[in-house]
Amino acid sequence: MSKPKGFEKPSGVRDYLPYAVEKLRAIERSVLDCMAGWGYCQIMTPTMEYYETVGVASSTSDHKLFKLLNNRGTSMVLRSDMTAPIARVVSSLLREEPLPLRLSYHANVFRAIEEEAGREAEFFQTGVELVGDDSPEADAEVVALAVASLQAAGVTSFKIALGHVGFLNGLLEDAVPGREDIREALKDGLLHRDYVGYRETLTQLSLSTEQREELEGILRLRGGKEICSQALSLSQNTLAKASVEHLSQVWDALEDYGVAEHVMIDLTMIGDFSYYTGMTFEGYAAELGFPVCSGGRYDNLLQQFGRPAPATGFSLKTNRILDGVNGIQVNSALPILVQYDVAHRKIAFAEAKRLRGEGRSVVMKHCDGPFDLVSDAVGQESRKGPLGPAYGEIISFVGGD
Repeated sequence: MSKPKGFEKPSGVRDYLPYAVEKLRAIERSVLDCMAGWGYCQIMTPTMEYYETVGVASSTSDHKLFKLLNNRGTSMVLRSDMTAPIARVVSSLLREEPLPLRLSYHANVFRAIEEEAGREAEFFQTGVELVGDDSPEADAEVVALAVASLQAAGVTSFKIALGHVGFLNGLLEDAVPGREDIREALKDGLLHRDYVGYRETLTQLSLSTEQREELEGILRLRGGKEICSQALSLSQNTLAKASVEHLSQVWDALEDYGVAEHVMIDLTMIGDFSYYTGMTFEGYAAELGFPVCSGGRYDNLLQQFGRPAPATGFSLKTNRILDGVNGIQVNSALPILVQYDVAHRKIAFAEAKRLRGEGRSVVMKHCDGPFDLVSDAVGQESRKGPLGPAYGEIISFVGGD
């Protein structure tokens, strides 16, 4: 491998220029303020964690973790999500705090990717975790908050799809009992939206006509609350029925929140089976073909840290919103240029301090004489480009008395 040039950076990471940072921070502030309005308190955790604790507990596949060794030879990871680190904190520093806990965050996370995939290895997430409540009301709260958070981020047209891992688990228990390999193949087809592959797997099974229709019927279970009735008629399995009834109660609460218009039920949307234990959901913006939000229930995670408790939450894909959605428009005031010579330096500095006290941005320029002054016309045109015009106003303390 050739030595990287001085201006090169690793694949999958990026530089954020000032206008992008300003918009990213505006999204962050707006969303975190929204979450605070729902009673969620912000938390920050380290960028690095122990592999044997947070790394192993993470929902991220092991081969996607950034691993490193510290100076004692201990395996470390760069955090790949915020849920596992927060579970560690809830089980340690917040162990004596009564449940439920409502926590929010905004952080950069890291995932190793194949260079040709065109995906980012470092990106930002903004999200919440609601720990200690296993009710449909808790699931409805995080979905309703996801709707409010997307709106706060400037996403105006979007749809959130609700699913439930228990429904398919129950359905497959009855349809292909004892065939874990087949169940995993069918789940994988749904997880990756490979409906052709899903149907091909079905054709290879020795199923009755009734069983085949039941499993193919899953692909039609997308729509409004009526999908719950259709799903209940599709399977009599106890787990499947309980899962659908849970979703029905979540939907009723979302109607009372007044956000049902942004939501649909999609029982083909199952999330990661190794991680989620109940309701899962994804949010899609009209401008983009991939999720800008995802979340769900993960009731088994905290027991890995010694404090068993149910939990649910979600995260916004903040980078995708930044890059792909018009959203929040940032119109910052241009800085004031204060020009001065040595004789007028003290009064110029005082004026700059006064303006900054009013919340204005001020740039100072020392001038050797009138020939060194920046005129209004030159000031507006002298530095146009990605950062825009140089100054909004020019004040001069040069020459004279």
